[in-house]
Amino acid sequence: MAIKNNQVVSMQYELKVNGNLIESNLEADPIEFSFGSGDIILGLETRISDMNEGEKREVKVPAAEAYGNYDETLCEIVPISEFEGIDLQIGMILEAENENGELFKATVSDVTKEDVTVDYNHPLAGNDLDFKIVINKIV
Repeated sequence: MAIKNNQVVSMQYELKVNGNLIESNLEADPIEFSFGSGDIILGLETRISDMNEGEKREVKVPAAEAYGNYDETLCEIVPISEFEGIDLQIGMILEAENENGELFKATVSDVTKEDVTVDYNHPLAGNDLDFKIVINKIV
């Protein structure tokens, strides 16, 4: 029986981007999520909605239906003085709070003596995602 909204799905997966393994739980415990609740990206949820228990599938989720297309306007140059006491490295993920107290993340994409370029795009933005999916259980 195919998955329906609000059912708990137990799933194993492998995620690759451009042929590079990003993460996998194929040899580990499955994740569990409530289908239709936004626990997983919508583009993946849409592509597994007709799967059944025990079924395996390879799925490609285009960037626009995953973490979005890369948006260069989401990069900002900030004076390095704003990061006093932090050993900045390119690729470092920074966490901060906005004015509303909401957490957000940014990736350091460049560091000079004067400035730091931070990128607010999701690290996988602009990338198509290739999944191997195994639906273990649907409750």
